Amino acid sequence: MTASTDLEAIRARLGGRPHTTYDGEIRRRAAVAAVLRPVPGDTEILLIRRAEREGDPWSGHMALPGGHHDPGDMDMFSTARRETHEEVGLALSPGTLVGALDEHPATARGQFTGIVIAPFVFAVEGAARLAPNDEVAEALWAPLGRMARGELDVVKEVERGGERVRFPGYGVGEHVVWGLTHRVLQNLFQSLG
Repeated sequence: MTASTDLEAIRARLGGRPHTTYDGEIRRRAAVAAVLRPVPGDTEILLIRRAEREGDPWSGHMALPGGHHDPGDMDMFSTARRETHEEVGLALSPGTLVGALDEHPATARGQFTGIVIAPFVFAVEGAARLAPNDEVAEALWAPLGRMARGELDVVKEVERGGERVRFPGYGVGEHVVWGLTHRVLQNLFQSLG
């Protein structure tokens, strides 16, 4: 069965849905925003390509807007909203929240980083104006329905310890969405049925 990616169906499925929190050892928390918008015949999701940065294990990867929790943030929901505004200039009001997804431990090169990611789903209407900052090389909207139906499934090959390792991903234009972002999207699709 394919998950319904109609925005109203997503609201109905995620609204008030309980989500799993990570209960292992955590060094740092972060939050991401899965920002959705309706378009004729589908729903789109906002993706970013992270800027190339020395020492960043996710440098240049496709991701959802988001980042580390700051002491001034009231909660992880506030972190997701603040980081999205900082990274792409999109102000998400509390009323745009659709629901929360399960928390995910972040890994780099197969090892837990000590960072746990809290994903939140938001919905916006119309042509949201984006203004990426220097942490973001590119911001783009991708077809959520085509991802959910498996139409954009690809394999990402990565060299690790002298071996080629294959990961599932989504081909979005010339980019591949894989790793943590792919896991968050899989969790979204599972939550939608």
